[in-house]
Amino acid sequence: MESLKKEAQTQAIAVQQEIIDDAKQKANKEARKIIIQTIQRTAAEQAIENSITVFNLESDEIKGQIIGREGRNIRALEAATGVDLIVDDTPEAIILSSFDPLRREIARLSLTRLVTDGRIHPARIEEVVEKTRRQIEEQVMEIGDRTVIELGIHGLHKELVRIVGKMRFRSSYGQNLLMHSREVANLCGIMASELGMNPKLAKRAGLLHDIGKVPDEESELSHALLGAKLAEKYGENPAVVNAIGAHHDEMEMQYVISPIVQACDAISGARPGARREIMQQYLQRIKDLENMAMAYQGVEKAYAIQAGRELRVIVEADKVTDADSDRLSFEIAQKIQTEMTFPGQIRVTVIREKRAVNVAR
Repeated sequence: MESLKKEAQTQAIAVQQEIIDDAKQKANKEARKIIIQTIQRTAAEQAIENSITVFNLESDEIKGQIIGREGRNIRALEAATGVDLIVDDTPEAIILSSFDPLRREIARLSLTRLVTDGRIHPARIEEVVEKTRRQIEEQVMEIGDRTVIELGIHGLHKELVRIVGKMRFRSSYGQNLLMHSREVANLCGIMASELGMNPKLAKRAGLLHDIGKVPDEESELSHALLGAKLAEKYGENPAVVNAIGAHHDEMEMQYVISPIVQACDAISGARPGARREIMQQYLQRIKDLENMAMAYQGVEKAYAIQAGRELRVIVEADKVTDADSDRLSFEIAQKIQTEMTFPGQIRVTVIREKRAVNVAR
């Protein structure tokens, strides 16, 4: 009996292990399928924000009016809006510079009104800026209302609707925050449907996951934890609160929608064209790619093409064999993977060409 019992236990453990391994394989396959289907069913715009706005003028004479006597008008405008006004030799244009797109928009609209009206003096500037600020607040609420209606999200607290509207005037790594949040919401809804979960709850969490990036006042908390705090304050579902706080692993995931939001946030941020790199960083990455390939023996030339998505390596035919080409391609790809950070993927193509040239005279 003991012998049979032990034999049965051994067999049961083997079967159990087989089932677990099979489940893992199927889970990975299924997960990939769901992610691919989700990405394919979502169309997204390429949203890029700048840190400057160019304000066009009808003639250069207006520049003098905007500057004012001894620069009093331009000082009043900068103080009222918190935006730097750059008046230089650029014909018929003034540059508005600020890290905050909301301030830039207020400054742009205020300048438009002042120039149209023609009365430009410090008291009038303060009055127009205040009026424009109130108008922008109304516009923010309107954008928030329109967004939640379009996504089919109901019962959102008015303050959260206002924060969603404010996202329109914020960007993260050059990606417009509202566009990113809408994209994440749609991806979450599709993925939750595929998994047989509540798509409305997932959409809600996806839309609100970055609300901590647009706070009314500065906080020492990270944007994920601040967002969770705000959502909790305005009576959101505990699953939504947890998904917001856990999307950068700063809080323990307690609900199934939390990893969905994290995955969709990563998909939206990593797709090509979503986020803009600083030009110098981009050029440096291209240079590093080419230099990495040139360090190998037998490499004649290396070119990073397709905005750094492909690396073409041309080798000397007399120094590198066909077998070496395969090994070289693999080694360079591995080195890039371990030593560089990059969005998406980089294809490494090694080209070995033998040319025999003779001239008939």
